[in-house]
Amino acid sequence: IDSSYSGIAIIGKCLIKHGYRVAVIPQPDINSATDIMRFGTPRLFWGVTSGAMDSMVANYTALKKRRKSDDMTPGGINNKRPDRAVIRYVNAIQRFSDKKIPIIIGGIEASLRRITHYDFWDNKLRRSILLDSKADILVYGEGERTIIELAEKIQNNAPIFDTRGICYLSNSLNNQQLIDYILLPSYEDVCNDKNKFMNMFDIFYHNNDPLNASGLVQKAGNRYVVQNPPNYYLEGKDLDELYEMDYENAAHPMHDKLCKIKALDTIKHSITSHRGCFGECNFCAIAVHQGRKIRSRSQNSILKEIHNLTKDSNFKGNIRDIGGATANMYGISCSTQDKHGSCKNKRCMFPETCKSLNNNHIASINLLKAASQIHNIKKIFITSGIRFDMVLNDNISGKKYLDYIVKNCVSGQLKIAPEHTVDKVLRLMGKPKADLKYFYEEFMKLSKAAGKKQFLTYYIIGNHPGCTKEDMDRMFKYMRQELRANPEQIQEFTPTPSTYSTLMYYKK
Repeated sequence: IDSSYSGIAIIGKCLIKHGYRVAVIPQPDINSATDIMRFGTPRLFWGVTSGAMDSMVANYTALKKRRKSDDMTPGGINNKRPDRAVIRYVNAIQRFSDKKIPIIIGGIEASLRRITHYDFWDNKLRRSILLDSKADILVYGEGERTIIELAEKIQNNAPIFDTRGICYLSNSLNNQQLIDYILLPSYEDVCNDKNKFMNMFDIFYHNNDPLNASGLVQKAGNRYVVQNPPNYYLEGKDLDELYEMDYENAAHPMHDKLCKIKALDTIKHSITSHRGCFGECNFCAIAVHQGRKIRSRSQNSILKEIHNLTKDSNFKGNIRDIGGATANMYGISCSTQDKHGSCKNKRCMFPETCKSLNNNHIASINLLKAASQIHNIKKIFITSGIRFDMVLNDNISGKKYLDYIVKNCVSGQLKIAPEHTVDKVLRLMGKPKADLKYFYEEFMKLSKAAGKKQFLTYYIIGNHPGCTKEDMDRMFKYMRQELRANPEQIQEFTPTPSTYSTLMYYKK
């Protein structure tokens, strides 16, 4: 899918912009050379990713049942993505390509499995995916800056192992570059001692900000996995350039001939306004992949993208979403984080909102108002969900923001993510206390004043570590009595790699 919502499309466009030629082979058949060698052997390197999701999460439910459907595959049938896709794709390249050039892995699956991690499907600790795949380089986090640097170095036969934002394998620690790196407990040690694994993860988690992270080294067998410090974030101007590149916002014609790709319905007329998330929920891996710092595009860049969408013959006048991981974090920053990096000893929003955080929704309000004035725009919706606790804690423009989106940006239902209502469970999730009932009453009051029949949709997680049946009963009772809601869908907790909640699951 050639869309700015596709990581591979963005990486490909970046490389093309810098003068390289790129071939993309989506969901190749790993049992034959036909797909893998369709374009021959690349000149510089192979790049491998599992796609927009970890392949095991995409292929299995929380009860480890095989998923039948896949919105990212033509026709919607889950029959194209192999389990542990990164490993299988690398193996296919090594099997069918006769020329030995670097294989670089990246994307969410590689990024979150870059050091020893708990794997729910094997129910054990697995080594770095770099070792299991036998790839040459792993790019973690945002890959745009890193992949361009690697391409230039490979093309010029320059050393590549000093590049920020990569992991690689070393046979020894006799390297001047590694003097200041933190030596993590070895793979063997963490497999034998859960406390050492927890200590390892804590060090790993707190070394993910480009401004204050140290390099990391972990021994596994007779080799060392080396993680260089993260590459520097793409800031506002960089993101503007990224999202203003020429995307088709469509699937390749070869896929359209097969069947519709359902995911396009969600992303085709949606806009990414920012990256990162300072929410740091314990069950979420955004902090170790995309970062805790919010980096926002300029308003002009977003308006330009919307204006270009209106030229699409299939555009009906509705923008499905303007947002990111959380829609209402746009334009919100922290001066301490900007200068020194993310704090290692405290969080932005838990157990309460940090005073250094500029929690002001005025940038979001101004953006939504300006976008609504563009010719041929009928409606702008917010479907990526909002942090209602941020709205309540914004004493400057929180009420104005809620009033505006209730009147203008709700398509019948507004998504919010309380995740739970019991204090004990919220603490385990890393989510602050917030007056959900008050937010519900304000939403309903504003909707009634606007003459609209609108509702709240709640994201709820069940079976989080530490959550009992009694906790779930209390939550349902609260929602029925106080919110007049009876949730029909509950997301069952899945222990995914590189989160604190997964650590809790494994520890128990």
